Amino acid sequence: MKTRPLRILLVDDDPVFTLLTCQLLETLDAGFPCTITTLTDGLAALTEIHHGRHDLALLDYSLPGANGLEILAEIQTLPIERRPAVILLTASGNESLAVEAMKRGAKDYVPKVNLDQASLTRAIHSALNQKRLADQVQAYHTQLEADLQLARQLQQSLLPKHYPCFPRASAPEESALRFHHRFFWTTQLGGDFFSVQDLSDTQAGVLICDVMGHGVRSALVTAMLRALVGDLVADAGHPDRFLSGMNQRLNSILKEVGDTLFATACYVIADVGAGRLRYARAGHPPPLHLRRRAGVAEPLAFPQSAGPALGLFGDAAYLACECELAENDLLLLYTDGLFEVTGPDGDEFGAARLLQAARERMHLPYREVVDGLLEDVRQFCRGDEFEDDVCLLGVEAARIGNPVAPEKR
Repeated sequence: MKTRPLRILLVDDDPVFTLLTCQLLETLDAGFPCTITTLTDGLAALTEIHHGRHDLALLDYSLPGANGLEILAEIQTLPIERRPAVILLTASGNESLAVEAMKRGAKDYVPKVNLDQASLTRAIHSALNQKRLADQVQAYHTQLEADLQLARQLQQSLLPKHYPCFPRASAPEESALRFHHRFFWTTQLGGDFFSVQDLSDTQAGVLICDVMGHGVRSALVTAMLRALVGDLVADAGHPDRFLSGMNQRLNSILKEVGDTLFATACYVIADVGAGRLRYARAGHPPPLHLRRRAGVAEPLAFPQSAGPALGLFGDAAYLACECELAENDLLLLYTDGLFEVTGPDGDEFGAARLLQAARERMHLPYREVVDGLLEDVRQFCRGDEFEDDVCLLGVEAARIGNPVAPEKR
């Protein structure tokens, strides 16, 4: 296959040196078939690099109009695939200038005094090899960025777009259970997720998880946990068995890959028919229960040995707890990224502030409670980004009893 000629830009205002360099380049034709564009001033070079396409640029430092470093800086503004490999041509004793140029993106330098075929060949080989490697790295990062963006879109597509209604035939505004969430990732791929299952016309199974770490590894574990939610549908009516099943399967998978990963989780069954909450947790922060009619906001009660995070111990046991669910109660499930944030003075927002903020807003509409808590945290941080992924889900019991969907007219 015929090799495309190497496109070389030579910028030097010394006609004798330019002629000598062109003659040397032509003697390299066997290894470097090339076409050469010669210019004598920096301003013309600045125009040429934007309109021409060059594989290699040989730049003198001292030029009328713009010096070699200024031309080099302009080259760095081009898309990487359009940047020529740059060799700086230096006068004798200007090695410090050449080193500065290499810090700014030049691939090599050649002293103009006693320029010969061997030194020019070496510099061209070095510059082109570095350029080729840089192009390969850029191509890899471009593909990786595209893959991560697709993975992020897939993760986002798995978040609930619509919540189930209770009973199933009712309209969203007539549902006995209502939901509102806010979700933020600090990296392209997140490790937090939640799901809402309609177990019956009166029971919702609500799961929230926080996978250790960030990035691809945590996203893969998140995907596995999402799949397990569907696999464990037979245990979805029993919080302790549901978390035990997730733990056993996740632990078994992680043993196969020989890695230590884990996820905290909390699973709650909101039963508006019986007026009860049944729940269990695996190392996760306890949800907040806002009993509005009683004027009480408090964390759900758990025994100290509620259970470890998922994936650590295959035989871990999880305890199911239960409490009353009254009409107009609001349950807030969240990941620790919501309160483990620091203000400008280094003080942490903390679980106590979160509870107090919920108390102050508890009588507002449920969507305003969720959004208001996030606003409180953001004001505490003075608008800084969250340090960890954040998931916050509000579940409101609009009615208690055995709701019946209105007949369709």
